[in-house]
Amino acid sequence: MNRLLISSLILSSIGNSVVAGNASKENHPNIILILCDDMGFSDLGCYGGEVCTPNIDFLAEEGIRFSQFKNTGRSCPSRAALLTGHYQHEAGMGWMTAVDEHRPGYRGQIAANIPTIAEVLRDNGYATYMSGKWHVTVDGAFDEPNGSYPVQRGFQKYYGCLSGGGSYYAPKPVYSGLTRITEFPDDYYYTTAISDSAVSFVREHPADVPMFLYVAHYTPHLPLHAPKERVDACRERYKVGYDILRRQRFERQKACGLVNKSMELPVYQREFNDQRPSWTDLTPRQQEQWINDMATYAAMIEIMDDGIGRLIEAVKEKGIYENTVFLFMSDNGATSEGGYLGQLMADLSNTPYRSYKQWCFQGGTSSPLIIKCGDSVKSGIKEKGTICREPGHIIDLFPTCLDMASVRYPSSFQGEKVKLSGTSLLPAIQNKKLCSRDLFFEHQTSCAVISDGWKLVRANGKSSWELINLSEDPFEEKDLSAQYPEKVKSLETVSYTHLRAH
Repeated sequence: MNRLLISSLILSSIGNSVVAGNASKENHPNIILILCDDMGFSDLGCYGGEVCTPNIDFLAEEGIRFSQFKNTGRSCPSRAALLTGHYQHEAGMGWMTAVDEHRPGYRGQIAANIPTIAEVLRDNGYATYMSGKWHVTVDGAFDEPNGSYPVQRGFQKYYGCLSGGGSYYAPKPVYSGLTRITEFPDDYYYTTAISDSAVSFVREHPADVPMFLYVAHYTPHLPLHAPKERVDACRERYKVGYDILRRQRFERQKACGLVNKSMELPVYQREFNDQRPSWTDLTPRQQEQWINDMATYAAMIEIMDDGIGRLIEAVKEKGIYENTVFLFMSDNGATSEGGYLGQLMADLSNTPYRSYKQWCFQGGTSSPLIIKCGDSVKSGIKEKGTICREPGHIIDLFPTCLDMASVRYPSSFQGEKVKLSGTSLLPAIQNKKLCSRDLFFEHQTSCAVISDGWKLVRANGKSSWELINLSEDPFEEKDLSAQYPEKVKSLETVSYTHLRAH
């Protein structure tokens, strides 16, 4: 179904669109960068979850998992940071795509004077494709290309939706290149269509040209949409309730080394108006609704995992698997936007971290990151199946991909000097230490800075700062601001200096 729709709309002679550059098959691996949407730190099987994700787990077993990888806490800022290698304010996405505020850092889309990863790789001989959620064009430009659509920012082929959310059965606005798609078959499902498109790109790709493929899934972002038979297949595992499931996830995280074995599972009472309810505090009707919602959420992730499995097989069938790098991550933590029961779902998904999407606490900004390299990739993983505890940030994915591709970042773009904010994670996957640096976060006045094992964080501009010693308190339970006021002052100065500069 979706294959027929997509093939008639987006496939043409791929080889004719490849720009000549310095890339070659021998020196430049294929790169497949997969991003999912609003998925918590612990949902994947390989991160402790009961969600069935065998294909993503396979990438983890054959690659490396990061335990301290961070994002911006929100969808479009994370996508802008990933695509540019800059903090979102530098890239023009200080808030959201809802409006262009006509002031630096808040233009509602990626700045025109900063290159995207697709533009840099394309100009160095890579074929560049994208399938899925874009969400870095200002909402008011959805009916008329304004220079910021995927194929106008370096992707030679694109299929997907420009907006940040909507139905899985009829998303809007969907584009193939610059052509608007308005009709969908009766059995259309957006996640499957994204996977179909990605697989088609691989199958039509000329094997003697290096490829960069960005697969941006909308799953498991609200609304909760999945076929009934897939939801029913997940229901049984959630009948025990979130208390038991949360404990089970935490124990699996400790067993595999993602969490220190000496740590205790936090309660997070302060994220509720009163004490966090236990499963038995819910009414039978509330329990049934939570079971159904969580089963739907799990089914959405599992359908995405199915598509990733088909993508892996397509790469193998193409004969390029051994020279391909896979990267997988989430744009932010799970969301509490689904009301009271949605908050309890997010508590499970973000285990063991505090808070949710859009805030700069660990639950909002912590993401799985999996990197898997084919055996012929020269910059590959030294020890498969291991966990990397080096800190990483979503701004680091751009320089990491360039490092693996042996491609240099340009010194200027559109006549202006440019310099990446991120750093390559390649040393980290080769069991080396990364250089010490500060990491910064800000969204809707929720902000944080991480520096030398300390974190200064607050929920919004009206809240007091909390000072956290991450080396002893990674779950942000103990506020030490009253005990170390000078540390608060120094980190606050560092944070403000960074924000003013960017």
